[in-house]
Amino acid sequence: MNDDTGSEAPVEIPDELSVGQLAARSGLAVSALHFYERRGLISSRRTSGNQRRYPRSVLRRVAVIRAAHDAGIPLSTVAEAFASLPPDATPSADDWQRLSAAWREEIDARIAKLEHLRDRLSGCIGCGCLSLEACRFVNPEDRLGEEGPGAVALDR
Repeated sequence: MNDDTGSEAPVEIPDELSVGQLAARSGLAVSALHFYERRGLISSRRTSGNQRRYPRSVLRRVAVIRAAHDAGIPLSTVAEAFASLPPDATPSADDWQRLSAAWREEIDARIAKLEHLRDRLSGCIGCGCLSLEACRFVNPEDRLGEEGPGAVALDR
């Protein structure tokens, strides 16, 4: 709506969001938000009509959860990180830098393991079943079988 000057009036942003509004703003399903709340990652208050109301700060927490999920960080690790923050505070840029730096080592280790797997995958899957001829050199007399089940050569 326009005011007297012809410019649009600013949109008023509510201090609290319903679960539907939070879902729309975050791009997550309502069921995912309920799951995160059950896990203690986000919190809401209940109205007199027993409806959930989330503080706007939950949007930032949900963004951190989504970024962590996309990076393969387990929710238990996110919960540990959130425990270091004030319960209803919006994570700041400094908070995000601290959290992401802590996760970087885990992500780098996962990348290194995947690169190792990728580089070895075309020649052998670690148990010798791709090529009997090659396995005479990689796994003579099935010596890797003594190390346990599975593709033990790929873990090296």
